[in-house]
Amino acid sequence: MLDDETIARIADELVAAARIRVPVPLLTKRYPEMTVEDSYKVQKLWRERGEAAGRVLGGHKIGLTSKAMQQATGITEPDYGIIFKDVILENGATVECKQYSHPRVEVELAFLLKEDVSGPDATLIDVLRATEYVTPALEILDSRIEMEGRTIVDTISDNAALGAMVVGGTPVKPDAVDLRWVAAILYRNQTVEETGVAAGVLNHPASGVAWLANKIAAHGDVLKAGELILAGSFTRPLWVSAGDTIFADYGKLGTITCQFK
Repeated sequence: MLDDETIARIADELVAAARIRVPVPLLTKRYPEMTVEDSYKVQKLWRERGEAAGRVLGGHKIGLTSKAMQQATGITEPDYGIIFKDVILENGATVECKQYSHPRVEVELAFLLKEDVSGPDATLIDVLRATEYVTPALEILDSRIEMEGRTIVDTISDNAALGAMVVGGTPVKPDAVDLRWVAAILYRNQTVEETGVAAGVLNHPASGVAWLANKIAAHGDVLKAGELILAGSFTRPLWVSAGDTIFADYGKLGTITCQFK
């Protein structure tokens, strides 16, 4: 495990990398002894740096919950990060590519909580009871750490690669539809690039939220009422560039679009 001084130095590196849009070298190459627990300590300090600068917590994200994402990254276990309110974008948003080092887009569902969900024994049913509504969302991935050869240690330290999220479509109560069968078609510039079904996320997207509640319980944290929780992608990440228009069709749950410039 790393000492506190090294963990603080890594957190500061990542804050700077986000500001100047230049990824830092792989942490696992520089610190081969670094553990998953070290990574979450880095992420916690990174969050504290943001809150000290006036950023406000808006929710959490879960990553690498589907086989599609695990196969795309070569990482076989889920991770999580936090979402600040200033990166939650409205449907139809225009996004500047230069804000991100390696922008990619994923198709997800987001859960808005009306009650707290706490572990370590939270279940899928607990999540559904605590959910105000579920809505389509796009996650914009970024990378403050170089991409090639990343491990779970790198992604966790990098706040699970969150760049931003776009919320749209038609919000629904969690019992209004079978969430396992929510499907989406992802278009880039009017061409279908990815399709997927929400059951790809641990057989039910609410299972991802329960997993998260149980995971953060070990750090003395809970999912709180009012937070927005990204449950994980059920498609592979789609690379985007300036000039791309992204459109996701969720059928009865509506559509989301954003433009990269």
